[in-house]
Amino acid sequence: MRFYESGKIPDRQHMYFVYGDGGTGKTSLFKQFPGKKLLISFDMSTNPLQGDESIDVAILDESEKPRIQSVLDNFLTRAISSGRYQSICLDNVTALQNYVLENIDGQSKDGRQNYQKLQLWFRDLGSYLRNVNVTVYVTAHSIDKGADVINGRYEADMNVKTFNALTSMFDVVGRIYMQDGQRMIDLDPEQGNHAKNRIDDRKLIKAEELLQQK
Repeated sequence: MRFYESGKIPDRQHMYFVYGDGGTGKTSLFKQFPGKKLLISFDMSTNPLQGDESIDVAILDESEKPRIQSVLDNFLTRAISSGRYQSICLDNVTALQNYVLENIDGQSKDGRQNYQKLQLWFRDLGSYLRNVNVTVYVTAHSIDKGADVINGRYEADMNVKTFNALTSMFDVVGRIYMQDGQRMIDLDPEQGNHAKNRIDDRKLIKAEELLQQK
């Protein structure tokens, strides 16, 4: 256990989790993040980043999917320990979750144990990202539970316990959507959707304001 005396708690870089429908600009949002950047894509949606010389891109190879856990762990460790990057993005952890679950599925006759392993792996991933000194940005697809759901209509397209295990480490969780031609991000947990903002008291922001602080 690490101990810090009062007044000596170290600053940590912020962690952002944004989910939304396809075409809402989740990937391109990474352009506004600071410094030299690395985006790890799990769905090959890298076209919005073409021409941006501040962003390196890594794309999962088909042959790597059966061992995605170790591939990602090793790649992240090397990339972060290089000191080259100030910001890291995991683009589309909905796809990542499905790859990991496929690898885990069947290891236990009890399906609940398979999901427990999934949740533990994502919890460990979140803990690792929390403890490295880089800004972290993670994206996921969203689920719309229908207009008849008043509160909590939208959520990230992930197993709920897996989502909670990962995002417990994050400072900001929000849903990106289009409204009147503008990209907006909902950070208000009182709407019942997956959302939080531990950095300041903003509840609804324009997407380009994500890194600004009140």
